[in-house]
Amino acid sequence: MVLVFAEQQNGNFKKATFEAISYGAQVAAKQGTECAAVVLGAADNPTQLATYGADKIYHAGMAELNDFNSKNYTDAIAKAAEECGANTIIFSDNVTARGIAPRLSVRLKAGMVSGAIALPAEDGSIKKSVFSGKAFAHIKINTDKKIISLTPNALGVVENQKAGTLESFDVAINDNSITNQSAQVASGDTVPLGEAELVVSGGRGLKGPENWGILEELADSIGATLACSRPVADSDWRPHHEHVGQTGGTIRPNLYIAVGISGAIQHLAGVNSSKTIVVINTDPEAPFFKAADYGIVGDAFEVVPKLTAALKEFTAAQSN
Repeated sequence: MVLVFAEQQNGNFKKATFEAISYGAQVAAKQGTECAAVVLGAADNPTQLATYGADKIYHAGMAELNDFNSKNYTDAIAKAAEECGANTIIFSDNVTARGIAPRLSVRLKAGMVSGAIALPAEDGSIKKSVFSGKAFAHIKINTDKKIISLTPNALGVVENQKAGTLESFDVAINDNSITNQSAQVASGDTVPLGEAELVVSGGRGLKGPENWGILEELADSIGATLACSRPVADSDWRPHHEHVGQTGGTIRPNLYIAVGISGAIQHLAGVNSSKTIVVINTDPEAPFFKAADYGIVGDAFEVVPKLTAALKEFTAAQSN
């Protein structure tokens, strides 16, 4: 059995959760077994996971599990794994998984690979990026039980309708000594940065937070999520949750538009897996141009408004 941790936020599932279920279903098919999902806390519609390949759904809807606690979550997932006899447990590679998966690995004596970007190969090895995206490693887990965390946007969401039998279970909550404070930022209809397929990012070339309006308008024109470089976040021009790079978030969007970012190696480490990179910079020698699929040498304050206007015109023409 393959078990997938289906993370919910305020009762709803995000795209990354559906992608993890899709991945788990494909891993289960290769193993000739079933895929189960485990949901912790309140969830509005846990059976919707069946749309993406969950044969069974284990739901611990206890109020104590509404807020993240790594020990409680580890206990609950370990119990679900025991009940369904899971030999492979899958997470989406995010902050929550990094607080649970290593603990679960020790608990179950299970080998673990984080940041997988492909299905296990025929020999069981798992592909992941290493050395800040400069190379790939193929790692084989030799333990009977295995834990894999999947890099968001690595494989995409695949619908695979299954029965989705729902089973409820309880878990003993023995440790209430840890108080969790959520650092999540309300984003309205904006797609979370780690799940975004379209990203518009800005650097020090924007010269100040008061100029971010041109990026916001560009992002709105294509439904993109905003990001920034580390110096921008460190200067408090933008919130730190938008920071991408070696010391920030690692993303794999279909389109990454970098405006006023030189492309230092630390920044490239977080974005170089993007499928298409567009760079706008006044410096023709900026390192980012070497990694770009398309580059525009020009002043962002002239180029970005023209690009936004062209995109709006194209969108309007497509809708007519």
